[in-house]
Amino acid sequence: MINGALIRVIAVIISAVFVIGSWVTTGSPETSFLRFFSIAVLTCTILLFVWDKWIWKWKLVQWIPGVSRNLSGTWAATLESFWTDPSTGTSSPAKTVYVVIRQTSSTASVTLISDESTSKSSVARVAEEDGSWVLYYLYTNKPRLEVRRRSAIHHGSAVLSATGSPAKRLEGGYWSDRDSKGQLKLTKRSKKLADDFEEAEEALKKLN
Repeated sequence: MINGALIRVIAVIISAVFVIGSWVTTGSPETSFLRFFSIAVLTCTILLFVWDKWIWKWKLVQWIPGVSRNLSGTWAATLESFWTDPSTGTSSPAKTVYVVIRQTSSTASVTLISDESTSKSSVARVAEEDGSWVLYYLYTNKPRLEVRRRSAIHHGSAVLSATGSPAKRLEGGYWSDRDSKGQLKLTKRSKKLADDFEEAEEALKKLN
């Protein structure tokens, strides 16, 4: 997210450097350009906002070193839980879920939607490590009311590695405070940002 106060601080520092530089080199400070200070701050704010929201996602821009990998969209994912029911000794079968990633160049949020629950991230970031891009996030999972007797609200974290540019898939593991863990594999993406399970399911069907 673009910080307006930070932009102003940077603009003040740059202006001060120019004033002091002109004072040192000419013997008198040059301040006439300061009348454009407000316009310069406004222009920088607009340009940085446009960059943060849209420009960084352009395919050519994505090849620039240091530009965050674009992972935004609604992904169809396979969730495989490693949790074993102690009463039966059986594990749940792998299931299809949907992962909605909302992202700017500087922020990210993750929502995982299944037929029984919704997980929302409290903290999320996309970082480059050894030439690869990784999505980290912490989440709170809230099951639907009718299943909370067997599946309580819980918290967890996940780490997903991205493959391809543009990203073709994400894969990694998750852990929760219910002493459960598993893996996620995101393989198909729609640009639409879905709000619920049915909307996500419909968005991915349209890609077939």
